[in-house]
Amino acid sequence: GQYPMNWIESGVDWLGNAISNVMPDGVLKDVLVDGIIGGVGGVIVFLPNILILFFIISLMEDTGYMARTAFIMDRVMHLFGLHGKSFIPMIMGFGCNVPAMMATRMLENKRDRLLTMMIIPFMSCSARLPVYILIAGAVFPGQAGNIIFLMYFIGILFSIIMAVIFKSTLFKKSEAPFVMELPPYRAPGLRMVLRHMWFKAVLYLKKMGGIILIASVIVWALGYFPREVEYSKDYESELAIEHSKLESLTSLEAAESQTTDSLRLLSVEQNITTLELLMQNEHQEASYIGRLGKAVEPVIRPLGFDWKMGVSLIAGFAAKEIVVSTMGVLYQVNDSEENTVSLQQKLREQVHQDGKRKGQPVYTKLSGFSFLIFVLLYLPCVSVIAVVGRESGSWKWSMFVVFYTTTL
Repeated sequence: GQYPMNWIESGVDWLGNAISNVMPDGVLKDVLVDGIIGGVGGVIVFLPNILILFFIISLMEDTGYMARTAFIMDRVMHLFGLHGKSFIPMIMGFGCNVPAMMATRMLENKRDRLLTMMIIPFMSCSARLPVYILIAGAVFPGQAGNIIFLMYFIGILFSIIMAVIFKSTLFKKSEAPFVMELPPYRAPGLRMVLRHMWFKAVLYLKKMGGIILIASVIVWALGYFPREVEYSKDYESELAIEHSKLESLTSLEAAESQTTDSLRLLSVEQNITTLELLMQNEHQEASYIGRLGKAVEPVIRPLGFDWKMGVSLIAGFAAKEIVVSTMGVLYQVNDSEENTVSLQQKLREQVHQDGKRKGQPVYTKLSGFSFLIFVLLYLPCVSVIAVVGRESGSWKWSMFVVFYTTTL
């Protein structure tokens, strides 16, 4: 998926730069470039990987192999207190946890059904995949594939551990016998597989056009306002001085038709970039989203996370892809940037602004891996919580899932 991802990323960057160059400065331009394109664009680049995932799951379903897998896995699943049929919803959970929860209806025993619902959130759904790709690619560029595979494995391991614990505590009861009709093997029709894949991709795109778009705009607005911020120094005056130096150097170069001192020119450009970044960081920290992040930072600081990671995790409650779109909004550099740096590169450049770790990288291998573990384990998205309440017949199970996954 890396090649089409790069094409989409280039397209998103081109669109952002095109709008930035055409539109006059103002709130509308900022919401389009930084809010909508920065947020939704940060998530849409992962569509190729999600299409590949859905293609393989559709292939397994259409061959008739899924039912046989449940039959083969029955004995193994019973070792952990699960039913063989639980395996199908768990595998479906790698695509999306919501239909996986609904697929637990195939289990006749209510206790088996509830137990399966309690552990499905540990299956790394397609919404978590963009977060894995982003962080693993930024922090472990050489071993990203292995780290992502490890995240899937850790999720399966935790589901097994929690199944054993729950079966011996909350869901003690005799197990139901395994009875299941096996459909005949079929050669999968490519048209049908592609149709299933496209149907699931459309749902993903609709989510980006709906909840992720709204969330991106909300996150942008919280970071954009209030506009009047008290800075530690007069950035506007310093930037004006540096810009006048840049203009005089470039005009001198044009007048004399010769190359000016390239080191002086580079130094001035670097000063402007540094001042703009410092000004932007101070504005973000003083914004509404910065205040929210600073409020939760004491809780997450022992994990090695900064306030921006905390805000991303809070936003992820709506949908896990919003963790990426929030980072896309929070870590944008500036509108006039011509050579757009990828979000992964921006993450590598982040350093702690204060505290004991001031000046040290935010995304070390340890803090990056901790962040991935947290995204894997903490509360599922609001859609999953709603479907747990509906399928279990009681909202207390929804609240239990929220509480125990986050506590874990």
